[in-house]
Amino acid sequence: MTYSIKHMTTDTEIDQCFVVMSQLRPHLTRETFLTRARSQMQEGYRLACAMTGDTVVAVAGYRFSQSLSWGKFLYVDDLVTDAARRSQGAGKALLQWLIAEAKRHDCAELHLDSGIQRKDAHRFYEREGMDLLGYHYKIAVE
Repeated sequence: MTYSIKHMTTDTEIDQCFVVMSQLRPHLTRETFLTRARSQMQEGYRLACAMTGDTVVAVAGYRFSQSLSWGKFLYVDDLVTDAARRSQGAGKALLQWLIAEAKRHDCAELHLDSGIQRKDAHRFYEREGMDLLGYHYKIAVE
């Protein structure tokens, strides 16, 4: 199947991504998703999706950054395919588009973190040639 990849920039377009994004980020409401996406976009966050016709099938949130360890890189904050449409090529199409986007912006690498519970996603990333590099830790600073 062929998918079109589109940047989602307007409130209406961002809202179109909510149903799929909420499968990865179930804590978000439609309103908090739009508010957070808009706020993050002021800091360079971008939202892209794979579509069939007018239907959003997969969504990616990403940004460009630089670090001493990686140089210039594209970081994928969010990458999810609609559960009802998995294994049909949308995730692969979107990931390949993200890799091309990294190349277009002279990035040395593409990075993402994935929750340890997302075993199917890990198999997908490894099948697509991604390397598992380490662990990601956090601490609340309330």
